[in-house]
Amino acid sequence: MCHKPEYTPEDIKYMKEALKQARLAYGRGEVPIGCVIVHEGRVIGRGYNRRNTDKCTLAHAEITAIKRASRVIGDWRLEECTMYVTLEPCQMCAGAIVQARIPTVFAGASSPKAGCAGSVLDILNNNEFNHQVAYDCGLLQEECTALLKKFFVELRVRNKEEKRQKEQEDDLQ
Repeated sequence: MCHKPEYTPEDIKYMKEALKQARLAYGRGEVPIGCVIVHEGRVIGRGYNRRNTDKCTLAHAEITAIKRASRVIGDWRLEECTMYVTLEPCQMCAGAIVQARIPTVFAGASSPKAGCAGSVLDILNNNEFNHQVAYDCGLLQEECTALLKKFFVELRVRNKEEKRQKEQEDDLQ
């Protein structure tokens, strides 16, 4: 679950970068989730949700950021990196984080229905795996949650309007 420890200015800076990525997703009509991966004080991987755009289940923010960071590092192991993501990772992304050996993840908002860093499951800290992840949720939580809520309110309005228009068209036929 999310809590609010003292965050460093660097942590806030990098979560703001993840929020920029989330806004890119929002601008494409995607669920606004963004992610950055930092190594030695530099962002080396960025990603945002593109599932609908790419028509691909795997096009999550974390997966894209991991791919890009791995290219920069030149290795699949991201052992000296930190991930900042606007929403608690799902099971696929949590598994990828463990596989990539990322030691630390900061999330903005929890995901009570799909989160696998403690909400539904805790893949990041399963002692059966050979790698566990230090996880913190709540960094810029208000901003991350507000962007997600705004998106889903607008989506419901759009869906309702589309349904109304379809019903009108059907009535005319």
